[in-house]
Amino acid sequence: MDFGQLHRGVDMGPAALRYTKLVTSLRELGHTVEDLGDIEVPVRDPGDDEKGRDYTEEIARICESIYHAGRKAVSRDRFPLFLGGDHSIAMGTAGGVSHDVNTGLLWIDAHADFNTPETSPSGNIHGMPLAALTGEGGERLVNIGRHGVKISPENVVIIGVRSLDSQERERLRKSGVTVFTMRDIDEQGISSVVNKALMKFVHLKRLHMSLDMDALEPEEAPGVGTPVPGGLSYREAHLVMEIVSDTGKLTSMDLVEINPILDQGNKTAMLAVELVVSALGKSIL
Repeated sequence: MDFGQLHRGVDMGPAALRYTKLVTSLRELGHTVEDLGDIEVPVRDPGDDEKGRDYTEEIARICESIYHAGRKAVSRDRFPLFLGGDHSIAMGTAGGVSHDVNTGLLWIDAHADFNTPETSPSGNIHGMPLAALTGEGGERLVNIGRHGVKISPENVVIIGVRSLDSQERERLRKSGVTVFTMRDIDEQGISSVVNKALMKFVHLKRLHMSLDMDALEPEEAPGVGTPVPGGLSYREAHLVMEIVSDTGKLTSMDLVEINPILDQGNKTAMLAVELVVSALGKSIL
């Protein structure tokens, strides 16, 4: 899905991940993998973009489908791995997996995605999903799957943020969401930050991780629509995945914002596959 932003091409992210042997890599790790294919997404008309069309309804309908797919997967004791697509999909993914059980949300992103239609300078919905999940924003997005809050703010931790809009910053400070910026990582080290983040989830049985590839340094992950310098290094990103994996609490995951059109030799998709495999158990020894 690419309805949540202006840059076209991110809808081809899932195909790039499949091409890069994501399923094969997970099977080689010993997992049983079932690829359920794509959620149905309507064709986006370029003429609608020129008219400044609001895609809220399309996004909401798609996320409703994702929501029910995620809910069904966890009810069957499966680990759903959601492939994006822009980060708007998280309104369906995190909502669905948390339908029956309180769930922690680890949001790894250069951006907080905590805008609402009133605060967003761009109006792009891929900058709003975390706000919607915590019950803030437009009614249509907040009520995807079920009414109101999907993830309590105190059960949300953001890692890697370094680009915030002014009103978004103020809302985030008052929200109850825990935020570790890139400055925190520089000062404390990634291992310390991740372990502090995970302490926020000790009372929860489920943890959903939403990984936006623009969390990484653009040299490592060039195929993203909104790159921000100063991100996670290759090893820092892998260490996050490895520490999270070691907890045994990770029960679902998003992988979003891979744009093959903007990528360099499929570099971003290849790194994304590596990170997923690390999150699902691959270790050096």
